[in-house]
Amino acid sequence: MAAAGDIYERELKYLLEGDSKTLTKMSKTCNQAERDAYNQMTEAPFLVIRAAGSLGVDLVALRWDFSFPIEVKSSVGDTLHFSKNERLNDQAERMMDTCARSHVLPIYAYRLKGYRGDPWRIFTIPSEPLRGRAGLLQEKIPKLEMTRGGSFVMRWNDGMKLSDLLSYTGLSSYRE
Repeated sequence: MAAAGDIYERELKYLLEGDSKTLTKMSKTCNQAERDAYNQMTEAPFLVIRAAGSLGVDLVALRWDFSFPIEVKSSVGDTLHFSKNERLNDQAERMMDTCARSHVLPIYAYRLKGYRGDPWRIFTIPSEPLRGRAGLLQEKIPKLEMTRGGSFVMRWNDGMKLSDLLSYTGLSSYRE
């Protein structure tokens, strides 16, 4: 039996890879714009690799125009306080440092359990501006909130819909 988090890691992996069965299931409760964004993954999918736990990320999404490490979180609550588990803060700090050194955009994907519509929200970690397409994307994605005590907080309502991210990345021209 898979761990609870593994279910959502696999779901996100299959969505980004353009798996038709997963896209159909996900988009059943979505509005038309969300459904269209998800369905464009069949035309422009990512290669998604499930990363080993020691890397500090769950997935790595690769495509000719965008590549990013993704940490997947899920909850029935709409707010995830990293201070409740020091390992989460340490993991975010490591991911931030590693991505800053390599000039890669770190992504946090937050799945709200039981939500009808697009249940995924996307965040990034506050960091130095990146260049190129990654920099443009970095500007659009909401940053994890930082408490006065120095801990990260993810508020699902403040995130970017995954369908909006997919719509934005789908604007890349394959003819250029």
